[in-house]
Amino acid sequence: MRAVIQRVSSASVTVDNEVVSRISKGLMVLVGIGLDDTDTDIVTLSSKILSLRAFSDPSNEENSWKASVKDVDGDILCVSQFTLMANTTKGNKPDFHRAMSADASRQLYSSFLEKLRKDYKREKVQDGRFGAMMSVSLTNEGPVTFTLDSRKFEYIDGGKGNSNVTKQKDVEVRRDISGTTNEEF
Repeated sequence: MRAVIQRVSSASVTVDNEVVSRISKGLMVLVGIGLDDTDTDIVTLSSKILSLRAFSDPSNEENSWKASVKDVDGDILCVSQFTLMANTTKGNKPDFHRAMSADASRQLYSSFLEKLRKDYKREKVQDGRFGAMMSVSLTNEGPVTFTLDSRKFEYIDGGKGNSNVTKQKDVEVRRDISGTTNEEF
């Protein structure tokens, strides 16, 4: 699962000229579901969204990156967006073969929303209209935008100049220039 998360002062979703969801201060979350995503990806992504320190400390606005959406009692507006799973490496036409089919992803997306609501506050989690042509409006505060992927490698400079340190699902692996793998961490 992939998500693009924006800290917002307000956001809304409109379908057929009707506002179907609206939030104030909180997070706008665009969610893409891949072919092989499972309940494990739901747990990983929802946990990260709810604990991500994207806000200033409510008691000291100058103290940045200290509070999560839960800490500031913020809202969350989620929108399902299969285009986040696009492969754009070849040619100019996006390839959506990595995105889960609409019927299957509808169920997984519904489970994702339910997990957020269960782990936070039901009334604080809104969503658009699955599969509809939506107009999303938001005021990005900061601007602050994060991308999350429940399975993506995080590349970290290992400080050695010729090595990369990668982390995936709490397993750290160092690969040096010769391509060998060292799991000593």
